[in-house]
Amino acid sequence: MDTTPARPATHPGFEEFATAQQRRLLGLAHALTGNPHDAWDLTQETLARVAARWRRIDDAGAYARTTMVRLNTDTWRRWRRERPSADPAGVEAGREPGYEPRLVGEVDAWLLEGLATLSADQRTALALRYVEDLDTRSIAHRMGVPEGTARSNLTRGTARLREHARAAGALHQNSEETR
Repeated sequence: MDTTPARPATHPGFEEFATAQQRRLLGLAHALTGNPHDAWDLTQETLARVAARWRRIDDAGAYARTTMVRLNTDTWRRWRRERPSADPAGVEAGREPGYEPRLVGEVDAWLLEGLATLSADQRTALALRYVEDLDTRSIAHRMGVPEGTARSNLTRGTARLREHARAAGALHQNSEETR
């Protein structure tokens, strides 16, 4: 006789979705937060929110990514509001003082360091553009901002990353002149 407790079947299909999407969501979360620990927390909170609405959503992947972006923005805003006297450089970069970027996968260290210098909105816009391959309209929708704001975040974030790449020696003058 099997004594294993039966799993509740409250969310049929959710477990398969979570297993299939966890790696992709974790990658997006890491791009959004710049920190593997925060990325894991953000991914778990996102999956919890998806599970709570599982039966009522049509496109679970899109819902999860939109939820993740908005949760990250809310967390960053709450953190900034609660710690107004924190290190200005850490607050501006959307990270805790003393955070050291680490090499993850095939991502160069200078890129992680550069992403850490961006505002949370700039990092979010760039993550949605280059990790999720979204256009400006979709980025604006996911972030809940006007298209002009999304475009501004993309432009300013790209410019700051370009400056950081130049300072790190990862961007050659010739490649910049051809653009």
